[in-house]
Amino acid sequence: LSKVLELRMQQPFSGQALPGQPQPAVWMQAPQSIPGCPPGLEYLTQLDQLLVHQKVELFEVLTNIETQNRFVVKNALGQQCYYAYEESDFCMRVCCGPHRGFMMHIVDNAGNEVIRMNREFKCCAGCCWCANSDCCSYSINVESPVGTPLGTIRQSQSCWVPMYEILDANEQKVFDIEGPCCVCPGPCCTCDFPFEIKSNSVSIGSVTKQYSGFAKEMVTNATNFSVTFPKDLDVKMKAVLLGATFLIDMMFFEQNQN
Repeated sequence: LSKVLELRMQQPFSGQALPGQPQPAVWMQAPQSIPGCPPGLEYLTQLDQLLVHQKVELFEVLTNIETQNRFVVKNALGQQCYYAYEESDFCMRVCCGPHRGFMMHIVDNAGNEVIRMNREFKCCAGCCWCANSDCCSYSINVESPVGTPLGTIRQSQSCWVPMYEILDANEQKVFDIEGPCCVCPGPCCTCDFPFEIKSNSVSIGSVTKQYSGFAKEMVTNATNFSVTFPKDLDVKMKAVLLGATFLIDMMFFEQNQN
């Protein structure tokens, strides 16, 4: 055994993970700063798609106690460009579940917070029939850098299908998001759920919840999303559309099992 270990130590390290170990993260190369672009959003100038993968929390799987969500944000090649983590109160997570208020911090690969998203707690919000009132509609405010508003994702009134408005920093509507007529997630449903991003009733992209596999859907609330948009879209609006992912996830794909 000692001879085998000695030979093993003499071999050069290749930088690859050993069999059975998690593969190391592949980072997206940091672009140069761009005039007029909020610091840290330069990544988005190169992208027309983001993959948002929620991390599986072992403590939550074993206890069914809701933990703070964490996400890895990647480009279409699977290279990580951002990391997102939730900040919320423990009692609110346990008592209110997916209706809780929370703050989402988005950091780049250097650990710098580049985007902050905030959803206030609203006691009676969520019903699409009465979402024309602010007190009854969920919304997320997006800032970048922290303290500078970029826009808002706000639930809008509808008869059945989920509807959202994407507003800019001046509260002017830029896009609409229209969800599928039926959102019934579960381990037996292998469908993807597309929420179409529309400009003047023309689809320009989508926020799609992707099927994660039977085991993951059965045991956890961890979700996978794909966000697509035009490559030449303003980076500020791309960041706001990323925020729509977390609002949709919390409203439809988080289940209170406490």
